[in-house]
Amino acid sequence: MTDRALAVVRAGALTTVQDRGRPGHAHLGVPRSGALDAPAAALANRLVGNPVEAALLETTLNGCALRPRSAVTMAVTGAPCPVTVGGRPAPWGAPVRVAAGALLDIGPARAGVRSYVAVAGGVAVDPVLGSRSTDLLSGLGPPPLTDGTVLPLGRPDGVHTRVDVVPHPGPPSELVLRVTPGPREDWFTASALRTLATGTYRVSSASNRIGLRTEGPSLERAVSGELPSEGMVLGAVQVPPDGRPVVFLADHPTTGGYPVIAVVRGADLPAAAQAVPGTPVRFMVVRRR
Repeated sequence: MTDRALAVVRAGALTTVQDRGRPGHAHLGVPRSGALDAPAAALANRLVGNPVEAALLETTLNGCALRPRSAVTMAVTGAPCPVTVGGRPAPWGAPVRVAAGALLDIGPARAGVRSYVAVAGGVAVDPVLGSRSTDLLSGLGPPPLTDGTVLPLGRPDGVHTRVDVVPHPGPPSELVLRVTPGPREDWFTASALRTLATGTYRVSSASNRIGLRTEGPSLERAVSGELPSEGMVLGAVQVPPDGRPVVFLADHPTTGGYPVIAVVRGADLPAAAQAVPGTPVRFMVVRRR
């Protein structure tokens, strides 16, 4: 058995393998998937000398604990959290050398939701449709990690980055999402878009990798009934029967029958990945020019 492997001692609430996802397969009903906070994932890979497309781990809220079978370089980014190696404090947001058999413990997020754990050489599980990402909706890719899982690692081919400060934004105290109205804006009353732009919303505890659910005022429909299923895109703001907007994230369905009132700008979605339940949400309507 190869010594290039990582044993999962504590899987945490939800830890998955992620990379940049598998875009381009929506016609097969396959979501994009991939790391929800893509900039944080890319930074973690950069810190250990991996290419940006290397697979790494995405934790949720309470981290995980890992034991490498050989000495490795690792880095933790995303939601700030305590990091220890062999019981001793280690830096967050910087490359850390972990000896063979030593326990790397990624603790609960002090702020935000998702931390990213990169290992030099990347996580080398078998790719599916060109990606190693776990997709919670379709079930493609490796299943969420459980205690005792052993993950194969690739061979390092780069030199880790030496840094003094990690330039990465912290989790939002208010989530501001710029949205472009449409494509089904006409299915809502004129007041609905005003409500979306001015209403007080908060992140719901029912949010997950599929969508960020909100609590707040309902959006009034002008058209009754439902649409035939149509294509859905990353960042779509879909409105289910309860009238409360849902922002589609990486594991979103590729089709849906509820109308989409607007679409969130892609640059604002990483912050959505780190918004804890109860975070205020403000939708900022930006018309096309």
